[in-house]
Amino acid sequence: MLRLKMFLSIAVLIGILLPLYPGMAQEFSTLEVSKFSFPSGLTANATQSSIAWAMNEQGKRNVYVAAPPEYQPRRITDFLEDDGQEISSLQFSRDGQYLVFVRGGDHGGGNASKPVNTQNLPQMTSVEIWTIELASGKTEILTSGDYPVWGAGHQLAFIKNGEIWAKDLDEDTAPKAIVQNRGSLGELSFSPDGRQLAFVANRGTHALIGIYSDPKKPITWLAPSFQKDQSPRWSPDGTSIAFVRTLGGSGAALPLLEKRHVPWEIWIGDVQTGKAEKQWKAPETLRGSAPSTQGGFNLHWPNQEQLVYLSYEDGWPHLYSRDLQTNTSTLLTPGEFMVEQLSLHPDGQSLVFAANGGNLQDDLDRRHLATVDLTTGTFDWKTAGEGIEAYPVFTGLNDEIAFLSATPKRPLLPAILRDGEISLLGEEMIPDDFPGAELISPKHVQFPAADGTTVYGQLFEPVENTAAKPAVVFVHGGPQRQMLLGWSYMDYYSNTYAINQKLAEMGFVVLSVNYRLGIGYGYEFHRPSGTYYQGAAEYQDIKAAGEYLAGLEQVDPERIGIYGGSYGGYLTAMALARDSGLFKVGVDISGVHDMDHRYELPEGVEVAPDYAEAKQIAWESSPIADLDQWTSPVLFIHSDDDRNVGFYHSADLVRRFDELGKAYDYLVIPGDTHHWMKFSNMVQVNEATVNFLHKNLQP
Repeated sequence: MLRLKMFLSIAVLIGILLPLYPGMAQEFSTLEVSKFSFPSGLTANATQSSIAWAMNEQGKRNVYVAAPPEYQPRRITDFLEDDGQEISSLQFSRDGQYLVFVRGGDHGGGNASKPVNTQNLPQMTSVEIWTIELASGKTEILTSGDYPVWGAGHQLAFIKNGEIWAKDLDEDTAPKAIVQNRGSLGELSFSPDGRQLAFVANRGTHALIGIYSDPKKPITWLAPSFQKDQSPRWSPDGTSIAFVRTLGGSGAALPLLEKRHVPWEIWIGDVQTGKAEKQWKAPETLRGSAPSTQGGFNLHWPNQEQLVYLSYEDGWPHLYSRDLQTNTSTLLTPGEFMVEQLSLHPDGQSLVFAANGGNLQDDLDRRHLATVDLTTGTFDWKTAGEGIEAYPVFTGLNDEIAFLSATPKRPLLPAILRDGEISLLGEEMIPDDFPGAELISPKHVQFPAADGTTVYGQLFEPVENTAAKPAVVFVHGGPQRQMLLGWSYMDYYSNTYAINQKLAEMGFVVLSVNYRLGIGYGYEFHRPSGTYYQGAAEYQDIKAAGEYLAGLEQVDPERIGIYGGSYGGYLTAMALARDSGLFKVGVDISGVHDMDHRYELPEGVEVAPDYAEAKQIAWESSPIADLDQWTSPVLFIHSDDDRNVGFYHSADLVRRFDELGKAYDYLVIPGDTHHWMKFSNMVQVNEATVNFLHKNLQP
């Protein structure tokens, strides 16, 4: 009896000490919801209709393949450790006998080919090119290197030590350098017969497109100029190359605060002579400027008399067809939606892409698949509904499409679209304890900023939604991103979606805000004036998000917090520095903090007429300009191998906090990058974020 009373007393004490979430018991942990499946690098082989992808399963990244008709996933690598080594550049050889991939690096950030040492080992790892012989399953390291491409037979070209190297898998010879030239070499592209190699040599002030054909023959340069040439695309017959030309040099010190057209042109060069002619020039308007959405120019040469490219000229990132016989362009994708993730059919007669359009009013915050028949111009939506469909590729089997599929409750999985029916692949890869059934479906919301700009977002509301609750604004990074009404096709934002779900489960109302500078809502939203270091006008959208939450009946306006990473960390810091009265607490993850450095110039050079004004505005656009007003508790999180936002941004801000005697919490992750390559590090960040918000908003 005494033992029973003791157990009851302990149980009562535990019940008092554990946090109570209004109206519900805790259903899942931060760890469990962080175990989302994440496939990437989906690729197909037209010869055999096989597909392959990389799958990240709690930090263990491996290559999977599947073949028709069942497309049963089969793991063909054995990387069974959470070691932070990503898999990228996954490609079939032309005959489908081999797969090549790169293991290591961080291809979502700067210095992509620099090794990542998340385990903090005494000796650094390396970025390596691996090959898989599919018939035998033999998997081996070819060499250190990056960005491989297949040529004729089983010949590979790749970048190593700033040079172009090659290796023929059918020959018992070591890899060797084939092009050693000035500049940063990249954008490798073999001719259709696989015997000539085009590349870009970026020399800073200008960039040239070269063609390598023989070790004893000089490089052929296509119409060398003072401009920057890029995006080489071979004609189907291999006699010509289309490419994009932009301005070179540095130009005059024009006013810094003025918006100007960024010109670009499409040229076509003769492979034999090196001579080239301008084929098309972008409209000289702001909308006609060089596009900066996914895929950039998206230049393709699908058939001999037709080019395809992307332009923002009508206010949306749309695809256009250029008829090389009539020298006319035709819009292929009319409508108020953006196009991304373009892929061509192997026969060159059609293309498939993802877009935020469809028959539902809130499809603006989703991705669905559509195709265009390049022979007739016929446009056709292929998927619909409340799911997210991304990164489509034709398998080569008729019009069958492989893609990545998600819903509000199910994370990404590979899928096959055949005859209008979708088949998911690898559902068993989602862990048994992943809480899919307990997740909620966010809803699309809109609200105005102070200057009248319409702001967009997704609202996560707890199941029990009666009492006044704490709330959190989530701010994405980029800023060229769009958060969706479901699991994201980007790993970083699948993770923040998981955090938002966990916060909602704990009783928070969460608003994921899509602020101006983001994609998906047209050119004027994407490229507005007075933003970033030129005025931070986008902060109005963040403040409006907090005020929107404060106006909801189910939200306690005295318990609103904010968190965000990268550019979202910058805007989180801005919120805490400018409006601590509204945002009571924040988590600033890898944030940008000092905009003033954008205009650091050496003495004695030409200075823009508005240089002093621009520099002052940049300072005022930084959170460090308003530190005296910052009273809200904050948690700073940063990894010290961050290749997107320098660690110094957080180190310098924390130094200022120390000098001012301001309190703060912090978490530093040694050896990891901007993207939390190691799963255990990602979970640590997630738990720190959730716990800090809970401690300050749900005491």
